[in-house]
Amino acid sequence: MKNPHHSNNILLNLGIENLNEMQETAQQTILNDSNVLLLSPTGSGKTLAFLLPIFEMLDEKIKAVQCLILVPSRELGLQIEQVWKKMGTDYKVNVCYGGHSIETEIKNLSNPPAVLIGTPGRIADHIDRGTFTANTITTLILDEFDKSLQLGFHEQMSFIIARLPKLNKRILVSATSDIEIPKYTRVMHPTVLDFIPEEESKTNLSMKMVLSPNKDKIESLFQLICSLKSESAIVFCNHRDAAERISDTLNEKGIYSIYYHGGMDQDERERALIQFRNGSVSYLVTTDLAARGLDIPEMKHVIHYHLPSKDDEFTHRNGRTARMLASGTSYIIIHESEKKLDYIDYGMKVLNVENSNKLPKAPEFQTIYVSGGKKNKLNKIDIVGFFSQKGKLEKGDLGLIEVKDFISFAAVKSAKVKDLLKNIRDEKMKGKKFKIEVARKVIKKEEEK
Repeated sequence: MKNPHHSNNILLNLGIENLNEMQETAQQTILNDSNVLLLSPTGSGKTLAFLLPIFEMLDEKIKAVQCLILVPSRELGLQIEQVWKKMGTDYKVNVCYGGHSIETEIKNLSNPPAVLIGTPGRIADHIDRGTFTANTITTLILDEFDKSLQLGFHEQMSFIIARLPKLNKRILVSATSDIEIPKYTRVMHPTVLDFIPEEESKTNLSMKMVLSPNKDKIESLFQLICSLKSESAIVFCNHRDAAERISDTLNEKGIYSIYYHGGMDQDERERALIQFRNGSVSYLVTTDLAARGLDIPEMKHVIHYHLPSKDDEFTHRNGRTARMLASGTSYIIIHESEKKLDYIDYGMKVLNVENSNKLPKAPEFQTIYVSGGKKNKLNKIDIVGFFSQKGKLEKGDLGLIEVKDFISFAAVKSAKVKDLLKNIRDEKMKGKKFKIEVARKVIKKEEEK
C-alpha cells in the first residue's frame, strides 16, 4: 500500500474532501479481490472508484504498462485520462483510440505509460504491432462494459484478453445491472458491488410532457426551449439526419444549437462537444450516442424529441440530469398519433409551452481555434498569457481552454472576440505565428495535418 498521506494529496488535487460510500467500498474490494463487477449509475464517481486502487497497486520499479483500461468510446477514455492527470501522481498515462494519429501513439508508447487507456479496436491494433509489452499488465479494467458489448467489441476484447498472460485482476464496470459476462473475460464468480438505485428513490428527476399539435414537433421543441429561461439542454432524437435537421432548423430560428451523432468523424464530434462544453452553444441535438460516457456538464434539462424504443436507453438519456444531488427535468414531446410505449407513464404532468416564443439569450462565449497544441509545445498557460497580454483580455473574458495534440480551443466572451483577434493579428506566441480565428461549426480536414 502507498502511504495514506499520498492518497490525501490526491483527493486534495481533485478538490474532494471525502470519497462517497461506493468509492470507499470499491477501493477496498478492488485491492482485495481478483474479480470485481462494479455496478453504479453514470455520474456517481466510478472513474475515481477504480483509479485510486490502481494507483495503490502500481509498482514504480516497473517501467512498462501495468494496467490496461478498455473503454467503448474515445470521449470516455479522454475523461478517465483527465481524472488521472488531475490526481497528480508521478505515473504516466496514455490514451489510444481510432481517429487519433497512430504515429503519435506509437511515439507515446515508446516510453510506456504505467496506465494505458484505449478503445478495443485501437488497443488490439497496438498489441498486433507489438508497440508495447503486454506481459507486464496485471490489472484489466473494462469500463462501461455494457456499452462495449452493445457496440459489438467482442472480437477485439477477446483478442486482447487472450494476450495478457500475467493478468491477476479483472474489474468490470457497468451502469446497467443485467449484463451477461462473456467467457473470454475469464471473470468467474466476481464480487458484485451493486450501487444502482431502485428507480423509485430517484425523486430529484421530474418528468413533464409537451403535447405537439403537429406531427412535425419542431415548433413545440422551439417553444419548449424558449420556455427554459436560456438554460442549456440536450435534445435526444432517434436518427442522425433528424439530429442535423432539428439543429439546422433551431439555428435558423435564432437558437444556438449544434448536432452530434455517430456519422460525424472524430474531429467534428470533438469540436461539437467542445463548443457545447464551453458555453458557445447552449443546445446539443444528439442521437443516443451522447446518452452515456460523454464528458459534458451536468444538465438541468433533457428533452426527448423522439422516445427510444427501449426503456434502458431512456434511463441513460435521463441520467444526464438530476445526477448526484442536483435536480433536473426530463421532457417528452408527444404527438397523439405516436405509438404508446409501455415504459412511459402517460399520466405525467403536461406542460403548456404554446405562448413561449422569447428567444434564449445568445451564448456568452465564442470558441476560438488555435492551429497548435501539445505537440507544438503549447499549453493552457501559454494561451492564457498570450490572450491576456497581447490580446488584452481581462480575467473574466476567458472561459474553458482545451489543448489537443495539434490544435487548441479557447472560449472567449463574445463581446471581446473582435478586439482580441485584432490585437493579436501580427503577434507571435512562443516565437511562432499560429492561425487564430473563430472556430467553425464543422472541422475541415486540413487542420489536423
